[in-house]
Amino acid sequence: MSTKYSRILLKLSGEQLAGEFESGIDPKFAGWLAKEVQKAVEAGCQIVIVAGGGNMVRGAEVAGNGIKRVTGDQMGMLAGLINAIALTDIFEANGVKTRCLSNIFAAQVAESYSFRLAEKHLQKGRVVIVAGGIARPYFTHDTAGISIALELSCQAFLKATKVDGVYDKDPTKHADAKKHDTLPFQHAIENNDIKIMDKAALGLAMEHGMSLVVFDALKEGNLLAVVNGDKVGTTIA
Repeated sequence: MSTKYSRILLKLSGEQLAGEFESGIDPKFAGWLAKEVQKAVEAGCQIVIVAGGGNMVRGAEVAGNGIKRVTGDQMGMLAGLINAIALTDIFEANGVKTRCLSNIFAAQVAESYSFRLAEKHLQKGRVVIVAGGIARPYFTHDTAGISIALELSCQAFLKATKVDGVYDKDPTKHADAKKHDTLPFQHAIENNDIKIMDKAALGLAMEHGMSLVVFDALKEGNLLAVVNGDKVGTTIA
């Protein structure tokens, strides 16, 4: 069986991992996600995952009142690491071969990230979860995800959201909001109403020709559909 994409990076938000809770990790949702990922793996797609940490700490928001921005960002990266090691356990418990690699030095809880080690795991059919962003402040998990996707020669960056694509304005606030099936990078960067990703991440993807797919990750079968090349969500290219 062949898929349109043989290797992708799936970017998850911390809020998605919280599932039915206000914070923390919802094991039920993570278990469901493991099965969705396994469908894509069995179809022949190698998968890299980057998870944000917003369900625990948002670095830019905790900065202040004595906490430096650098420290706040480091806290956010550690929150992402917590999500990554939890996902690894839950994926493994659901029969999905998974390895967690960290860009932050955390040898007791995760393997240290390197390009060659990630390649080795992917070639063996394992899902690779990369934690710790790129271990530098002032870079969001989205920007880190684009960087990692480029480094590992992923064919597309899949941005998981709770809506079915990119709209010309917030669909939760405007009934007449219209969905884009495709969107040029330049428009996504210049239009301040489009806030699906930070502009640095979009600019890096545009510079290197990395296709982005923004889609509803909460609908069963959607991940496999995107991997197969079906018209799901919004493609930014």
